[in-house]
Amino acid sequence: MPLSHPSFPQDQSHNEVSVNPIFSREPVSVPRNRLPEGELDNEIAYQVVHDELMLDGNARLNLATFVTTWMEPTARMLMAECADKNMIDKDEYPRTADLEQRCVHMLADLWNAPDPDHAPGCSTTGSSEACMLAGLAMKRRWQHSRRAAGLPTDRPNLVMGANVQVCWEKFAAYWDVEARLVPMEGDRYHLTAQAALPHCDENTIGVVAVLGSTFDGSYEPVADICAALDGLEEREGWNIPVHVDGASGAMIAPFCDPDLIWDFHLPRVASINTSGHKYGLVYPGVGWVVWRDTAALPDDLVFRVNYLGGEMPTFALNFSRPGAQVVAQYYNFLRLGRSGYTRIQQYCRDVATGLAERIGEMGPFRLLTDGSELPVFAFTLADGETGYSVFDVSAALREQGWLVPAYTFPENREDLAALRIVVRNGFSHDMAGLLLEALERVMPRLRAQERPQHGVESATFAHGT
Repeated sequence: MPLSHPSFPQDQSHNEVSVNPIFSREPVSVPRNRLPEGELDNEIAYQVVHDELMLDGNARLNLATFVTTWMEPTARMLMAECADKNMIDKDEYPRTADLEQRCVHMLADLWNAPDPDHAPGCSTTGSSEACMLAGLAMKRRWQHSRRAAGLPTDRPNLVMGANVQVCWEKFAAYWDVEARLVPMEGDRYHLTAQAALPHCDENTIGVVAVLGSTFDGSYEPVADICAALDGLEEREGWNIPVHVDGASGAMIAPFCDPDLIWDFHLPRVASINTSGHKYGLVYPGVGWVVWRDTAALPDDLVFRVNYLGGEMPTFALNFSRPGAQVVAQYYNFLRLGRSGYTRIQQYCRDVATGLAERIGEMGPFRLLTDGSELPVFAFTLADGETGYSVFDVSAALREQGWLVPAYTFPENREDLAALRIVVRNGFSHDMAGLLLEALERVMPRLRAQERPQHGVESATFAHGT
């Protein structure tokens, strides 16, 4: 069913779209919420839609989103050529299907799977679907193990930090798994081994470790969490796997942090997901999930479907979808290689750390993170800054076209309100300088206020959606 965006109440007083005759061959109006009775000229229809979309924000100035907002013209050409290909019809489009498998093998190799050429994996519509599939695999493996031991399977739980994306809470709700969300505490803004362990028991289907928290850009200590679970298995006999939600970090760490141990090098890591449309540098929507080996993905979850002339294995929540993003992902892998991804991701990190440093030196702000893990950083108001709020800062920057989200942290740290900047490919040092100039322009006015003008109720940014 269609859902109205909560920030934009529907105005029922305007039921028609008025079209300026300068853009059309004759004066015309068309219904806004009903199908027109007759046809429109294609140029008129285009102009109606085009003009309304002009009111959207500039995607390149949106520092809230992790999603790719720039691709090379040649990549866009390939996407246009493949927009009509149904990704699921592998018999009709075998080359597109083969490119998908090549991407899976490349990611398995990038993430150090024991046998990259045989590690199972697939593309998805994004990390949300990828996480659902990884969660289902963890639950099914746990069920098989419990049944083999003659134990009940009615109380599964999943341990994760309160900073996880909302898709994990959806997974728990949709598939009857208890979500054990470990709250933030003090200056600990993500899950740690020490915080996770007390929440684990014999019914824990897995622990989710986030490589790049969307709240502040920090990495969770995957190796420490795995080591703690190794010790727990020695003491209690509970074999609890780890899934790494690398929606962003799984396409940053291999290139910028090659010595960091977080992936299939760790035997306890059973699966990893990433968003191709984030730091995979592809337009939305494409995600990827890879399992360390065939044992990590229960075979009874994989359907073999006779579809459009051929039998094909499939493990997905979505069925029909365009092949364009998968083709674009393969193009990026081919075009950039390891050195190209390293150059781009390191540049993003350099922009993030440089901008964070300059914002920290301004005086009114205190950095929570500095962009040295994900090219993302969060900052809040310094002590003594009381006449305005982070929401005032966000609103003032929006007046100049910049979208910098302001939000409060989850339960236990709801007292902490912060701003966050995401640096993506296409956001240069020059653009960072323009953002800094915009921030410097608005601060004297904000600091002259007697009290904040905007609070959490004015925020249009919903974290994790």
